Amino acid sequence: MNQSALHILSRLYRRRCIGGKHTTIEHMFMGAPRHEHKAIAAALPALVAAGYVRSKPTSYGLQVSLNPELLPEIIALLEN
Repeated sequence: MNQSALHILSRLYRRRCIGGKHTTIEHMFMGAPRHEHKAIAAALPALVAAGYVRSKPTSYGLQVSLNPELLPEIIALLEN
């Protein structure tokens, strides 16, 4: 797993966005250098496809959260 994907997972885990609690995609870019924003934007659809991140379309934009069923696996990834 690349650094951009780990940044997204750790950001969602620290904000406790798990299951029903969502946050906007724009919050995933905070704390990352500007030159890495494209890599983070490219990693997000891959995490959704892998099932680590759930997406929720709303009228004001796309919201994301961690998949609670895969939380032990996500924590193991973040600890390594």
